[in-house]
Amino acid sequence: MLKLLLPALFPSWRFFDVIGPSPRVEFCLLDTPEDDAAVWRECRPRPARLGLGDRLKGFFWNARWNETLYLTNCAERFIQGQEEHASREIRRRLRGDLLRDMASEAMPAYFRFRLVFVSRDGDALRQDVAFVSPAYSSVDPSDR
Repeated sequence: MLKLLLPALFPSWRFFDVIGPSPRVEFCLLDTPEDDAAVWRECRPRPARLGLGDRLKGFFWNARWNETLYLTNCAERFIQGQEEHASREIRRRLRGDLLRDMASEAMPAYFRFRLVFVSRDGDALRQDVAFVSPAYSSVDPSDR
């Protein structure tokens, strides 16, 4: 009975069977679907510094961070083979971010996303690209 109760009382108690690297989602903006001159950017990068007020507010309400965790979860599911749903959710959230962040700018017509694993190789960081998507329309969500 105690073995069943401990994980409920202490969530970190054997919560993960294995801890491994989590894929990062990156995106690039394209003028045409065939464009190969991509500048990849991290999706929803973490702020370099958070003030005390932001930390306190985030402790009680942080919907944006919860959605970012969901995006990471979708990337993990994609790598595990649940491509259709995970890809659709990643595209949907990226498209929403683009529409919100680039509302005053001219938005490129297409975007791609990729999943990258980052690991340490001695003193350097190593990036292994696990997946690169085809080009998707930035404004038309009919690519389901």
